[in-house]
Amino acid sequence: MVRNVIDSNRYMTLGTTEPDGLPRLSPVYFTHHEHHDFYWVSAPEAHHSENLARQPRIAIVIFDSSVDPGSTQAVYVGATAKEVPDIELPVACDIAFRVLGRGARAFAPEELMSPARLRLYRATAISYAVHIPGSHPTYGSGVDMRLSVSLAPASTLFNPGSGDRRASLPAYRAGRRAGQDELTRGIRST
Repeated sequence: MVRNVIDSNRYMTLGTTEPDGLPRLSPVYFTHHEHHDFYWVSAPEAHHSENLARQPRIAIVIFDSSVDPGSTQAVYVGATAKEVPDIELPVACDIAFRVLGRGARAFAPEELMSPARLRLYRATAISYAVHIPGSHPTYGSGVDMRLSVSLAPASTLFNPGSGDRRASLPAYRAGRRAGQDELTRGIRST
């Protein structure tokens, strides 16, 4: 579900902390790398950019607001974020702009280097949680809830270099069963 929600949406709500401690929520177009690093382009003087320069711990919510109530899927990400340093831009731009949605464009590293008007930012996930609707056929409890989940890197699910996807399939299935058991325990404990 986490991967599906991240892959299916192009905007995330970025939550930063204002100097007075209040939250600031900003929708930003994003790309990601392996569902772990999230990239966006913003002006360094934007409020959210200034906030994360001061306080790098952020929150992210990704969801599709066009679905009917009861069908909502959402992913909550706890992360640390920062402006990508100029020295890292050639590699980071290659990663960040590898896959773009319709209407988006790739930036060249020199377009995002100081003193450019825009910069590249990267958030690195620390934690994930999912939205479980109260009506979920398996995990629903009648009340919507947020449940913490683990997300193994996609590269550990299958070994693409081996040419044999079956090599790590038992580990994937075991991890999935363990995750479902953990999900069930988490729901029962709430």
